[in-house]
Amino acid sequence: MHVSPTRPGALARLVGTAVATLLVMSGAGTALATSAAADEGDVAWSVRTVSSPLGSNRTSYSYNVDPGGHVDDAMVVTNHGTAPLDLAVYAADGFTADTGTLDLVTQGTTSTGIGAWVRTATATVTVQPDASVEVPFTLDVPAGATPGDYAGGVITSLTQPDAAAGITVDRRLGIKIALRVGGALTPGMAVQDVHLSYAGSTNPFASGDATLTYTIRNTGNSLLSAQQAATVTGPFGWWPTAAPPLDAAPQLLPGESWTVTVPVHGVLPSFRIAATATLVPVVTDASGSTSTLTPVAATAHTWAVPWTAVALLLLLVGAGVGAPVVLRRVRTRRHQREEARVREAVAQALQERDVTPVGAGAEPMQDGR
Repeated sequence: MHVSPTRPGALARLVGTAVATLLVMSGAGTALATSAAADEGDVAWSVRTVSSPLGSNRTSYSYNVDPGGHVDDAMVVTNHGTAPLDLAVYAADGFTADTGTLDLVTQGTTSTGIGAWVRTATATVTVQPDASVEVPFTLDVPAGATPGDYAGGVITSLTQPDAAAGITVDRRLGIKIALRVGGALTPGMAVQDVHLSYAGSTNPFASGDATLTYTIRNTGNSLLSAQQAATVTGPFGWWPTAAPPLDAAPQLLPGESWTVTVPVHGVLPSFRIAATATLVPVVTDASGSTSTLTPVAATAHTWAVPWTAVALLLLLVGAGVGAPVVLRRVRTRRHQREEARVREAVAQALQERDVTPVGAGAEPMQDGR
């Protein structure tokens, strides 16, 4: 079975934490290279591939082996220091680290692929100053191994106490092993866990920022990378906004996943927006040539409501609807006040006409007697 790289990566981190807790170790990363060197003070060594019928001046180990197959190879370790050097030697499974590069699980982590199939001739090696030692190793692929790509490495490790810091430092130096087990290759890639968010502006006429996140998963049995592109659109595909050019996804081992976060600026708040991530898988064949597969895509939606603009519109609508009502009420009250003044004036006039003062305009009465 293929190693799930998300688990070895997590295990490596967990083991590193446990070791740091119990033994206070550092230097969890592994340098993978040909003729690589580790140098600190008087302690320095390098590792390189051996020249053999399998190749010379190789930058790493690369094998194509059918299930049940066997390979003999070796690594050369050179001591550039001034004192004898005692190194541990072992193999480990590889995984894609958070940096997008290959790393190897720590020695305390159980390997189920290359780390389990590679056996070094010795678990430790002593290298004298200015001398080199050849460390043979074998690769035995199980008869029931799943076809496809595997990655790992053969490692030299130096553990030293740091009295000043009160810790123990484990420095590792190794060479990558790339293995393709013979059989049918079924490359595949999926885009999963797609999410879209939007952050607008208080300016009712300004655009906002969308953030698209998704997970790339290698669902096949071959090493895969991917070209990436993302676009955000409004309803019915209107107002498309492309994300800035994206870097290619790192090469992922079978079963591995990689989470991508894409910011997209200048997105119009068009109420309901959609973002589509499009990936073109890139597969590498045994000769190192690359080819592309059928693109895969996934889409997510979210609301992008221009709340400031909506509030402004509601105010304008409210003003448009309410203004006539207010004007009618003002006119009605003004009319009512005018009618009241007229009624008051009429009543006053009638009262003045009906009431005549005593003696005003009256003739004196005559005595008839």
